[in-house]
Amino acid sequence: MGATRAWLRLLGSEIGLTFRRPRNIAMLAVLAVIPALIGIALRMFSGSMGDGGGGGGGGPAIFEQVTGNGLFLTFAALSVLVQLLLPVAVAVVAGDSIAGEAGIGTLRYLLAAPAGRGRLLAVKYAGVVVFCLAAVAVVALSALLVGLLLFPAGPITLLSGGTIPFLDGVLRIGVVVLYVTAGMAALGAVALALSTLTEVSIGAIASTVVLVIVAQVLGVIPQLSVIRPYLLTDWWSGFDGVLRDPVATGEMGQGLLVFAAYIVVFGSIAWARFTGKDITA
Repeated sequence: MGATRAWLRLLGSEIGLTFRRPRNIAMLAVLAVIPALIGIALRMFSGSMGDGGGGGGGGPAIFEQVTGNGLFLTFAALSVLVQLLLPVAVAVVAGDSIAGEAGIGTLRYLLAAPAGRGRLLAVKYAGVVVFCLAAVAVVALSALLVGLLLFPAGPITLLSGGTIPFLDGVLRIGVVVLYVTAGMAALGAVALALSTLTEVSIGAIASTVVLVIVAQVLGVIPQLSVIRPYLLTDWWSGFDGVLRDPVATGEMGQGLLVFAAYIVVFGSIAWARFTGKDITA
């Protein structure tokens, strides 16, 4: 119990440090503003309101549904932000977690405490996961509030044609938040592993962002479709399975397995590197 309390205190300190940094607060603020901008743009330029979400435009089905039901703004905002801005925010926090401490010379003092390198690494990653959840929740809550203010709300017509009650739709938003958080946590494991390889945090952050962009480019090349199931970015938008009846649990389950595989592989790389790393800074 004493060890557990010590671990929780260390985790609380790490989470507090993460959410006190002005840079991280600014990123959360930007993530909260963008869904509002998307909602305002759809409100101003949509051809109709309350037509049941049929829409006359040629945009994605989720965007066509927003003007008919404000709950869809949450799905639309996440489908946009999960492509780059959410990954960038996670890369900044996770890439700085180890390399940043090493770069400013505080990692030595952290390791001087009787916490152990494995426990410290686990706390760092847990802090990254909490930030992932906070970032995704900020986007979802902002989009939900703006959607309810600007658009009608009621029973949701799913992409598969069925209809579900309003409260069921809110519960499905919660499922989406958890799914996207898992995807961002997998990226956080990648960034954490890169963070243990350098003492320059910008290097780990930039490398993570470059990997995300390269994976997205590879995913849209038809000749490379054979590797798409192994690309982390290819599963981030798999949450649209909740907009079908029944819920596409098979596809979403595959996505969660891919996320778990990335966490295990890159978490192991981070642990192997960090536990044997010679801290010189």
